[in-house]
Amino acid sequence: MDVPELTYNTDGLIPCIVQDADTREVLMMAWMNEESLALTMECGETVFWSRSRRELWHKGATSGNTQKLVELRYDCDADTLLALVRPAGPACHTGERSCFFRTMG
Repeated sequence: MDVPELTYNTDGLIPCIVQDADTREVLMMAWMNEESLALTMECGETVFWSRSRRELWHKGATSGNTQKLVELRYDCDADTLLALVRPAGPACHTGERSCFFRTMG
């Protein structure tokens, strides 16, 4: 897979929006670095960089709620990724299907 010239922030990270490939529901947003992006493309499941733990995080490695990568896109400025996935369970650590289950107001 050809990797474009991406723009990472000063911490070497790029945001990745994760969307269900079938329903198009936005499931979560997480950060990737060059290594997690390469691992995601290599293993076909999402791998992120945990800012709080300062380590790689293979989504679902402990919970079983993996996300099989269908397609990886990047935006017009090459500074945000969009991962289209087939989830094997909820995306949110709370057990909700999506991390975006709360509304304001």
